[in-house]
Amino acid sequence: MEPVWFTFVNGSDIEQLELTDFEILDAVEDGLRAQGLGETVIEPRVHLMPDPAFNGHFNVLRGYVAPLGLAGVKIVGDYVDNYKAGLPSEMALLNLFDPRTGMPVAVLDATALTEMRTGALTALGARHLARPDARVLGHIGARATSYWNVRLLDRLFDLTEIRVHSRRPESRRAFAERLERELGKPVVVTEDWKTCVEGADIVVEASRLERPEPLLRTEWITPGALVVPYGTNSAVELGLTDIMDKIVVDDWGQAHAGPFGALRAHVDSGRLDETNLHGELGEIVAGRKPGRESADETNLFWHRGLSLSDIALGAALLKKAEERGLGQKLRFS
Repeated sequence: MEPVWFTFVNGSDIEQLELTDFEILDAVEDGLRAQGLGETVIEPRVHLMPDPAFNGHFNVLRGYVAPLGLAGVKIVGDYVDNYKAGLPSEMALLNLFDPRTGMPVAVLDATALTEMRTGALTALGARHLARPDARVLGHIGARATSYWNVRLLDRLFDLTEIRVHSRRPESRRAFAERLERELGKPVVVTEDWKTCVEGADIVVEASRLERPEPLLRTEWITPGALVVPYGTNSAVELGLTDIMDKIVVDDWGQAHAGPFGALRAHVDSGRLDETNLHGELGEIVAGRKPGRESADETNLFWHRGLSLSDIALGAALLKKAEERGLGQKLRFS
């Protein structure tokens, strides 16, 4: 048997690649388009909770993207208290395989990849479901993915007002300072949820609650806005879905099952099912269903996180690494 090699791309390599915002958006959009055209296989994520005392769990995401010729499995830890040890709350590895033979192709540090692809999903959802003239963003949460939410939304909408709020004052201030430094525009730090959300054209809820709690009030949502809730535990009221013209998810298979998610209670109580779901974002990207159709629509995009986005962005990172001579070739057998 000939030697089998795979490529390892570490975090330092990925930093050096300096993917542009549009390289990130285009890669993730390609994965969504393949999904919408039925050229993928995605299995609902599963969770491993080693011990409740650790205040965290692992997400395991699996998928196949036919146009890329890759299957992938990502394992990402989600540990709320990691900041106390100076660690990211989410750290991940992405494993890419040849779907024809099962042979390993690459292993990538997927921590930054997870942050980037999550932000890209938020921004692409807004591209199709927010008003084109949306300029005011209210963002709840300062986790690692939050930076890419704001950065990529600003890239697409050139925001004129960015408001941020998070549970810890020090985290919201540091988040705002980073955004101001990177985007070159002022960021408003709010002291409460209402001030952050009320009147915003786009509302992103990326909170990190320890248990479900309805902190985002439906009455604060302006008609015509887009709401993107994706907190691990629900921070929204049950009535949020009642005011929506279109409800879109990234993947219904994993949205309607599992213990976590911003609209978990809406699904479990029967308020959200296939009868009032507009569709998946991939269907809109592929042109099979319409996105926003009028300025007065109030829309919601709930994403749970797609293995397909991980694989698509991982493939783009791997290609650029090979072009630049980055990454290590490791012998498998």
